[in-house]
Amino acid sequence: MNQKPATAAASAEKTRGMVQMALFCAIILLLAFTPFLGYIPLGFTRATIVHIPVIIGSIVLGPKKGAGLGFLFGLTSFINNSFISPTVTSFVFTPFYSVGETQGNFWSLVICFVPRILVGVVPYYVYKLLTYLTKNSAKGQYLALTMAGLLGSLTNTLLVMNLIFFCFSNSYAAANNVSVEALYGFILSVIGINGVPEAIVAAILTAAITRVLLHLKQKRRL
Repeated sequence: MNQKPATAAASAEKTRGMVQMALFCAIILLLAFTPFLGYIPLGFTRATIVHIPVIIGSIVLGPKKGAGLGFLFGLTSFINNSFISPTVTSFVFTPFYSVGETQGNFWSLVICFVPRILVGVVPYYVYKLLTYLTKNSAKGQYLALTMAGLLGSLTNTLLVMNLIFFCFSNSYAAANNVSVEALYGFILSVIGINGVPEAIVAAILTAAITRVLLHLKQKRRL
């Protein structure tokens, strides 16, 4: 007798999850393909806020859907760097772009996709771990969300920049007119100037937005 209501509830939950996933995907696409909004060209790199809905989606929807959102993030970066608005360093994100004799390769795809997929996974586990350690208190949840946003953003920045160093050191140094010996110092400056502000913004917005979304999600279940 209870099978039909249970099935209907499961179907409604599945539909709700699909709608939520579609909304997050739409936000990512809007940010990514609106000029100077999701990807902000800075010459030597691009600042981005596209990772923020991936982080929030990871926490709200779970790591599997978060990984899917991260893949979409990587795909928008691949498309932008391949076809829409390539820069002098786009070869590190796509094998279909070259500068002189320098061309991307398989490792370009690794750099473009793997860190972005992990942006959709890491925040979920950071949030779950910290809420467990803080016994799910109100302050603990705020701290967990803040750290999930911060570490989710740094996952992208640190992995991308260090993979560039290990996979494309000579080409990346030449593209930015720095010596190979000075390259890691240059990369650290990019992390400091670009990655740290991105992480701070992600931490603030993740804590503010996700707290509301989780409250609404919990309220719906009551």
